[in-house]
Amino acid sequence: MNPSPDIPISDQQVKHLEFIQAIIARLGNGSFLIKGWTLTAAGVFFAVLSKDLNWKVAVTGFVPIAGFWLLDSYYLRQERLFRKLYDAVRLPASAVEPFAMNVSSYHSTVPWRDVITSHTMRNFYGTLALVNLIFLVGGIFKDCAWC
Repeated sequence: MNPSPDIPISDQQVKHLEFIQAIIARLGNGSFLIKGWTLTAAGVFFAVLSKDLNWKVAVTGFVPIAGFWLLDSYYLRQERLFRKLYDAVRLPASAVEPFAMNVSSYHSTVPWRDVITSHTMRNFYGTLALVNLIFLVGGIFKDCAWC
């Protein structure tokens, strides 16, 4: 439903939208910081593995990648939920209670699986996991007695 150009939104709705936008911006910033920490942690593991290839260290390297992937997915899901709230509040005849920040009614429209497997998550964290997997396979072949 497109908002009618004849019905302006109230000042109260504008302020509500500003609050929601501030939350979305903070969540986006948090996601950016998580990606930075992920690169730092993965970089440390990759540096150690490039110096001394060890499959046990490579297996351990999956822990921060998976943990940060889930944490970043949480932030992305929250951001998407607040965007849904924003879309509901921006309508001139919005049924959303003024200054409400409850996003629970949108949980069914933003499933976890879709967020975790979104292309941005897969591209970033999947690439790091793939590099780690290459180190893991290399470490297994290095220690392999039957190879």
